Amino acid sequence: MAWKNRDVVSIDDFSKEDLEALFKKTDEYEHSYPSGILKGKIIGNIFLEYSTRTRVSFEVAAKRLGAEVINLVAEYSSIKKGESLYDTLKMMDIYSDLLVIRSPIEGTARFASDVCKHPVINAGDGYLNHPTQAMIDLYTIRKLKGRLDDLRIGVCGDLRYGRAAVSFMFGVAKYSNKIYAISPAQLSMREDVKNKLTEIGAYFVETNSLEEVLPELDVLYVTRIQKERFPDIAEYEKVKGSYKVDLKTLQNSKRDLIVMHPLPRVDELSYEIDNTPMQAYFKQAELGVYIRMALLSLILVGE
Repeated sequence: MAWKNRDVVSIDDFSKEDLEALFKKTDEYEHSYPSGILKGKIIGNIFLEYSTRTRVSFEVAAKRLGAEVINLVAEYSSIKKGESLYDTLKMMDIYSDLLVIRSPIEGTARFASDVCKHPVINAGDGYLNHPTQAMIDLYTIRKLKGRLDDLRIGVCGDLRYGRAAVSFMFGVAKYSNKIYAISPAQLSMREDVKNKLTEIGAYFVETNSLEEVLPELDVLYVTRIQKERFPDIAEYEKVKGSYKVDLKTLQNSKRDLIVMHPLPRVDELSYEIDNTPMQAYFKQAELGVYIRMALLSLILVGE
């Protein structure tokens, strides 16, 4: 499918061929990129939730390619005066050539793609979708492992509320991999997620023991417990600190294991891993800019 003027709402909407085209463009941009290719374009960042890496990396990506960026943060917008999401989107659509939106509400990006005439990129909404993070994660594995097939991948932490983890699993399920879904029972995958993985033919195993499966893993994807998404804070208190990944935890891992994390981290991933060959999470953040540069170029210019 052509990339020009395409919305990016869910990783499910993209084939392996689509992703390969994106990764090929990203490979190019890592070495050299046309700094003025988006000159005259305006990117509208609409962030209705807190963000560091996603918002800033989209802004850096746009500016490196010559575009201007306008940032709408809910706390300082007319949303605080009672303006509807529809009206906010229509205004930003008027002012922008492409919109990047983050929201705590599932379906916001799909709604935006329906009401806006310009392309929309989902920067994370609700519990399920964070497609550009999944693209970054897949590209990172491709760079560091040299392939995206025939890997044993552990996804550890909050698999119920963590949209980055869910999008990542949907992404790696497009390839021939074995997924180990590692979580306490209260944070295990929702039935709709398991059903979807089954429908697309993913090979996955659920467990609450990281130690049990660690020796088999090529990739360990760690996620924080999403405190802000718990409907009941008492339930969060029961599961916080369920996993702590440190050097002692990883002592029985493969020598070439890579440890990933979409960030931010809280207490689930030790800083002592930062300066080891296993650390891949800062590489994810670095490559995120190039992936998003490639996305903006493909969508706005078609090249």
